[in-house]
Formats: sequence, structure tokens, C-alpha cells
Amino acid sequence: MRSVLMTRLLLFSIFLLKRNYVISTEYKGKSLGTLNSYHHQVGGEVFAVNEYTLLISDFTFDGSANDAFFWAGASSRPGPQGFILANEYGRTDVLKRYLGKELKLTLPDNKKLTDINWFAIYDLSKNIAFGDVYIPEDFEPPVKQIIGDFTTKSHGVSSGPIEILDSKTIKIPMFSYNGAGKDTYFVVGNGPQPSAKGRKIPDESGYLDNLRTYLNETIILELVGDTTVFDIDWLSVYDIQTKENFGWVLIPDEPNVPPSLQKVADKVENIMHCVQLHKKLQLSWQIFGPQITIRLAGQIDEDNYMAFGFSGSEEAPQMLGADIAITYIDGFRGQAMDYNITEKSPCVKVLGQYKGVCRDTLVGGLDDNQVHTASRENGINIITYRRNLQSYDVGDKEFKTNTLNSMIWAIGRMNHQKEPSIHDYFPRSVLKLDLDPKPPIDTCYPFTVNTEPLKKDVWEQSRIIDSSLRMMTATLGPSGGKNGFQGLTGLPSPGLAWFINGYLIPEIWLKRGITYVVHIYGGNNPHSSQYYHPFIITDEPNGGYDGMTDVAQKHTRILAGVQYTLRRQARPTSAGPLCLRERKGFDRRLDDNFLSFKEFNKSLDMRCEQGDPAVLEFKPNSSWPDIVYYHSFVQSNMGWKLHIVDKFSTGRNSAAQVQFNWLLGILFYFIFTQM
Repeated sequence: MRSVLMTRLLLFSIFLLKRNYVISTEYKGKSLGTLNSYHHQVGGEVFAVNEYTLLISDFTFDGSANDAFFWAGASSRPGPQGFILANEYGRTDVLKRYLGKELKLTLPDNKKLTDINWFAIYDLSKNIAFGDVYIPEDFEPPVKQIIGDFTTKSHGVSSGPIEILDSKTIKIPMFSYNGAGKDTYFVVGNGPQPSAKGRKIPDESGYLDNLRTYLNETIILELVGDTTVFDIDWLSVYDIQTKENFGWVLIPDEPNVPPSLQKVADKVENIMHCVQLHKKLQLSWQIFGPQITIRLAGQIDEDNYMAFGFSGSEEAPQMLGADIAITYIDGFRGQAMDYNITEKSPCVKVLGQYKGVCRDTLVGGLDDNQVHTASRENGINIITYRRNLQSYDVGDKEFKTNTLNSMIWAIGRMNHQKEPSIHDYFPRSVLKLDLDPKPPIDTCYPFTVNTEPLKKDVWEQSRIIDSSLRMMTATLGPSGGKNGFQGLTGLPSPGLAWFINGYLIPEIWLKRGITYVVHIYGGNNPHSSQYYHPFIITDEPNGGYDGMTDVAQKHTRILAGVQYTLRRQARPTSAGPLCLRERKGFDRRLDDNFLSFKEFNKSLDMRCEQGDPAVLEFKPNSSWPDIVYYHSFVQSNMGWKLHIVDKFSTGRNSAAQVQFNWLLGILFYFIFTQM
């Protein structure tokens, strides 16, 4: 009896070890086997990543051969009839020494793995294989798998044929959902059908908010942490509050798909409690005595900030009236600045008072956040700071342990003055946070890192090159997210930008000696920090002259748009009534979904205040630099380039002009020789 029990325990232990091994082993593709080693210490395991790509894991080669290459062919065994595969750098160099390397090789000329019978490390001068692996006769390389449509249950959930693109990526074409669920998410899990035991995954933009309305949209979902399609049985549109399944699809067992390009990073250590706010952001905290310690971990760019704090409303994610900390890394030093929000704009001085997203110290408050630690590793910022639950600053809100706290968060870019610009990521619903949950809460998971650079698509830059141009109209509108102002200029945006003759921040060519007129509708109410933008032209790229330091102002030349007082203080002359392009009831986070400025512009409506525009007249002269910039007087990063030229080109580039002249010469030659 005892021996039977021991045997069962041993088998159960083996099962657990096998289970843990399968889960913890990184999926690298379909294994073709280990390299047969004949000479020069060749070793490693070969995987098929997809139809065209091999991956060699733990590759070893002593590098002592004079004419060895990666070699593949369709003959029955390795021989001179074959072709070279470029190395991991894309070059066909003689192989050097490798020791435990992982490298990815792509077949040349769009050849597929099904076109070859073997892969080898081969010496061309001696016609000998140092190591090889054979492709099975019935081999099917990993490819995307189509698994069927969503099975519709309710709430208008439907889709086209769903595709598993790789081990962590699922594409849902023509997805629809009416958005009427109470607490609805994309949920994955195990078992024969969806249940409350599943776990949420981010939507196509990385958010963990209640799902919005979709109408025939194609979206791509990524599984989080170390979860892969091999670990789940189903994907559902699921309402966690009502425990209803609105629509679902089964994931087949062991789908033959390519490995993901995402690599799983080490999980960030929690303080005590941890909540995943977004695919790119985690919040961890601990309360000890009268203080709270907060740790923000974000997978962000070096010039980005992470914001966290109290919403201005108990029931909505409201910026106005919010009390937040802006955290970022400045060089090697972490910052966690205390901010107060009074307007939806970066902080500016309005009639002697600071308004907008301003540091507490500028509006009469205290900065009582104490940075504890700060680090950046593998593209992840980790900043830990402390604050009293009840601040000494009367303008700060209290962290309460006996009720839910209404919190907000954001990710955005710091501008050139180390101030936060408009946020790129922010929640659609308020975060109701219990600061003293029992038992401790942990919904965080490891970040994933893309191993290949992502292609960044930005809208085409608008250009106005017109020798007959004399008059322009300047209005305001939204900056267009990452594909608009930020993508075109590389600068952070305050949220608004100039539209010149209907184009978003166009580059404009102007000629010296010609008088130009700009009709300006930038808002003429100096009490507004958000909608007061006199138009100016300067020789520096950032703008916001009024908010510059004295030193920066001394080094900036204003070419048009101001008058100077007797004390040499600049006063703007060209504001005009407000003409604003805007969109009501639209989630600004979806601006990045527009493929072009034309498409984006069609979604906007124009709203104009009554009154005549301000008129700015100027004439570029020989003292003007070749490139100057149009700006807002009070706010930075709202305009772009003016090219100042002595004459307009004929429109042909130099190569075209040479070709034209050559053809014209031949034509004249034939004409004159026939006379």
C-alpha cells in the first residue's frame, strides 16, 4: 500500500513538474530538432518561426573553419546544391565563433521552409556539413490560424473570422458591440465555456476600462504577461458585474502559430497591493501609520511622465479640480511633483495668476511628495514616493482608508521646460480604489517588450508652396494625437494646434520682400488659459514666449505679432475671436485611429465667436533666418515652420531639370540637323 502511495505521489510530482515546465518554457516556434553535430562543436536546437524563418536556440560553433556558411537546400542530403542564408545581421559573411547564441535566419528570395529538405552549417570549399537538421516530409510551418467568428449571445456582439496571428496576438475583424454592458471586458480563461473565473485582458489600445461601443471595427488584442494562446481555452466579451457572456470563441488546442514578438520582462516587485491600470502602467501602494507609499511602474519613453492622484469628481475621471502627482526621471534623478489642475491646459500665467496644470508651489500650496527611489531599466520607469494621508496643504485631498477613493491616472510627455503636456493615455472611467483591501490585492502582471521596432505611421505633412499666396487664415483645433502634431514635429503637444488655411500645422514657403497678411482667430479673452492664443512669429521652434524664462526670452527674436512697451516688455497684438475646430462626444484617445489628416479633419466641426479677426501684416526681409516658426504667444508647441526664400523654385528637382535639358538639347540637335 505504501509503495502504491509513493508511486502515485511520484507520478503526481512528475505531472506537476511537466505542467510547470510547459508553462514556464518560452514558445519559440515549431521544433525541427537539435542540430546533428559532426565537426567544430556545432550544437543548438532549430525552430520554425513561420513559413520563411528559422530560429536557432543556444547555437554553438567554434568558428575555426575558413569557408563555413548557413546553408539549405532541396536535395536529399546536404551537399553543394543549395543556397546561403544570411546571418543574424543580414550578411552572408563566413561564420565566426558562436557560443550559446540565439539567432533568427530568414530564407532568401521568398523561399519557404516547405521548399527545402535540410538546413546545415556547411563548408563550401570542403563540401562537408559540420552540423545539420532535416525538415520532416509532412512538415507544416507555423502560420496564422483562423478559428471562426464570435458566437453571439447578446448586446450586438459579432465579428468576422477571428485569427490567431501568433502565440500572444488575436485579430478580430468586423467586431461589433453595443457598449451597453455594466462592467464589460475582453476576458480569457480555461474550461468548456466562459465563466467568472476568467481574467481580463487589455483592449486594442491597452486599456482595462469598461468596453466602449464598436461597429464593424478590426482590432488586435495581445495576451498579457506570460500568458499565451496555449494557456487559454476561450475568449469572451464578458460582463464581470452581471456574470454574463455576450459573445465568445473557443481557442483550439495547441494551435500551430508563430511565436510572439513580445518578450516577457521580470515582474516589478510590489510594495504590498498592486493594480494594473493599463497595459503600460502599474500602481502599487502600502499604508504605514499616517503615510502612504506609492510606486508607479510604467513602460514608457524616457521623456514621458506618469501621473496619479485624485479625480476632480467622485463619479467621473475629471481633470478640473484634480490633485495629482506628476512623476518622471530627469537624468538620473526621480521626480514626483505635486500638481493642482484648474484648467485643461498646461500652466500659464493669466493676469498675474497661474492657471492650468500647475505645480502646487505656484498656486500657493506645498509640494509634500517625498521621492524614495527611482530607476529605469528595460524601458520601464519605476518611481516610489511617499505622502501623508492627510496633507498639510489645504489644497490637497485626503487618502482615505475607510471608504473608496476616486482616482485618475495618465501617461504623457514632458515638454522642453520639464512640464507635462497633454496626456496620451488616460482612463475613460474613474478608478474606485480601496486603499486597505483584505486580503491584499494583486492584479499586476509582467510587462512585455517588443523585440522588433514598431513602425510609426504619421500623417503626411501638409505643405503650402504657392508663389501667389498673400493672405492666410489661422484658426485653432485639436492636435491629432500621436499621428498628428506629435508625429509630424517630434514635440509634445498641449492639445491644441494652429490650422492655417484649413491645414494642421502646415509648413509654409514665403518670399522675402513680399507683404503677407494673416487673419487670426486664436481667442481674445486673456482670462482664459485654454483659449487665449495671440499669433506670433519667432526664430525658435517651441513658442510660448510669455512663459519663457528671462534668459530664454533674451535669446528669442520675435519677428511679428508683438509691440514693445517703454520697458521693452512684449505685448501681443494679434489674437482675434476664437474659431475652434472640435468634436463633441468623441473619445480623444481614438484620434490615433485616423489614417490621414483628411479623414481626421472631416470629423471636426467649426465653432466661431462673433467679431472681426485680428490682422497681422508682415514682410520677411534679408535679416530673417531661412526657417522661422509661427506660434502662440502664451503656449508652447502649437505651430510649425515657415520657410523664408529669396525666390520660388520652378517645381522641378535638379535631376529632373538635367534630364529635361538633355532631352531638349537632343530635340534641338535633330531640328537643326534637318534644316
